[in-house]
Amino acid sequence: QVQLVESGGGLVQPGGSLRLSCAASRNIVSFKRMGWFRQAPGKERELVAMFTSGSNRNYADAVKGRFTISRDNIKNTIYLQMNSLKPEDTAVYYCTAVLAGGHYDVEYPYWGQGTQVTVSS
Repeated sequence: QVQLVESGGGLVQPGGSLRLSCAASRNIVSFKRMGWFRQAPGKERELVAMFTSGSNRNYADAVKGRFTISRDNIKNTIYLQMNSLKPEDTAVYYCTAVLAGGHYDVEYPYWGQGTQVTVSS
């Protein structure tokens, strides 16, 4: 079983910055996809940033230029650096991953518990 643990959420003022971490219970090179979703109140869960094949990265249009996903393969951890935060970034942020070579009934079978990010003045 894969375990993912997020940390780093909190309350921040608009324009501020925050860095989220997601620590995995196994070597993250075994994941063919790993990254971040978020879910705001009353909205669907949406992709924020994702490592895909190799070190390729995908970002949601809403966060391009403000958020950066990175990884540390030694620490088995990925990060989400969030800059210029806006109130609309307020959401629960979830870490997710897909094992290389895996076959699943859902696109993203592994999830962390989530960490709350609140952007408010």
